[in-house]
Amino acid sequence: MNCEELKKRIRVSEFIFSASRSSGPGGQNVNKVNTKVELRFNVKESESLSDEEKEKILIRLKNKITTKGDLLIISQSARTQLLNRLKAEEKFYKLLCSALKDKPKRKATSPTIASSRERLEKKKKRSSLKKLRKESALNNDD
Repeated sequence: MNCEELKKRIRVSEFIFSASRSSGPGGQNVNKVNTKVELRFNVKESESLSDEEKEKILIRLKNKITTKGDLLIISQSARTQLLNRLKAEEKFYKLLCSALKDKPKRKATSPTIASSRERLEKKKKRSSLKKLRKESALNNDD
């Protein structure tokens, strides 16, 4: 899935933007200007995504999706509402691209000779350590 293709497919009319006051430092600007932007995108009701894509997104981004099916993106790092809106859209597309990418399947490989030797050495050391403990416990009982 190409990010550029996603940007062309998903209509901006499906986004719901809301602005509020940012939190944190920033002086008087933070106290009086609504610069924090929330982007909401309803995954379940989107016409731009196929059912398969919706399913992938709902599974992979379940922590960022509300019970109503809204994907919630918040941006408050910039000092202006417009910049935060653009950043929120950028975050949205990056998030969707990463969620829709298929992860390559892992190819099973056999352990290397060195790793096998290392594992056996660790087992020998551990076994000798336990043997020493057993012997010292027997000697203390006498």
